[in-house]
Amino acid sequence: MKSVVGIFSFILIGLLTALFIGFRTELIPGIKPLDEEQSGLKHRVIIKFSHVVAENTPKGLAAEKFAQLVKEKTNDQVEVQVFPNGILYSDKDEFEALAKGEIQMIAPAFSNLSNVIPQWLALDLPFAYPDQDSIHQVFDGEIGRLLFQTLEQKNMHGLAFWSNGFKQVSSNQHPLLRPADFTRHTFRILPSKVLESQFKLLGATTVVMPFTEVYRNIESGYVNGQENTISNIFTKHLDQVQPYITISNHGYLGYAVIVNKDFWEELEPQTRDLLTEALAETTAWNRQRAIEMNRQQLALLRRKKDVYIQTLTPAQKEAWIATLQPIYKQFEPFIGKELMQKIADLKAKK
Repeated sequence: MKSVVGIFSFILIGLLTALFIGFRTELIPGIKPLDEEQSGLKHRVIIKFSHVVAENTPKGLAAEKFAQLVKEKTNDQVEVQVFPNGILYSDKDEFEALAKGEIQMIAPAFSNLSNVIPQWLALDLPFAYPDQDSIHQVFDGEIGRLLFQTLEQKNMHGLAFWSNGFKQVSSNQHPLLRPADFTRHTFRILPSKVLESQFKLLGATTVVMPFTEVYRNIESGYVNGQENTISNIFTKHLDQVQPYITISNHGYLGYAVIVNKDFWEELEPQTRDLLTEALAETTAWNRQRAIEMNRQQLALLRRKKDVYIQTLTPAQKEAWIATLQPIYKQFEPFIGKELMQKIADLKAKK
């Protein structure tokens, strides 16, 4: 009889202790018991997000904001681990890592995607997108939808388009204002056939190189020209080794936020909904932040006495456009007539 009473007492004490601990946990600020019904998520999810630029760039800041929003919206049941500056994978290795499931999310530049899926060359065409409004129409419209469709065949799923800004050119030799000024220049480019042809038509040679290697290869003299956004030039201190900067706005640098398709489809529907919601908020924030950051950092570069910034005149711009026009016919077979026509229609509205 005593043993039965003892067992009953032990069980009762255990139940009271559990109730007390749960009650006390609720009273401690910032600490909540795991409640599946409250969080709506059954399992904690880890997302490794790899990218190759600095944390203080439009993409780097957007990745961190996305991670924070996901943490808040999922009650910390989904963790986005951000790995910047190519510390996990370079921009030439990240696609394979994504396919293998070693990482779950990347945000490659459009040019890097074009090396995997030729249709993405559409976003490298020079002077195809006249202004920021045109870019947003591409991201939000039929062109963006068609490009995202091409990812599915590679076990990738497109989630969002993030902005950086219009590209400029820089040199450590002299200002680049006329096509003839590109002669005897070797330009670092992303792995895009359009970019290769672009600089060939301008009279320069090209070298494909990961972004993480650009500064030291300019400093060593291996390359003496490059194209990039002001925010990338500023944050990577490229102006220190290439002081001649031309505001040309000849192309646009943006990123496709991509997830491993199998991983995405295995997530609970509610998890996907919360991630999509966080991405939509991040994307809207990124667009405004990218515009403002490029504007502010251009002003800071203009203040430097040893940096020489010039903007293409309308006549100089027309000379570039005329020189680069053959690219459109050259790459139509790779991009496809449907996409090329939609780009032409977009330009015609301006």
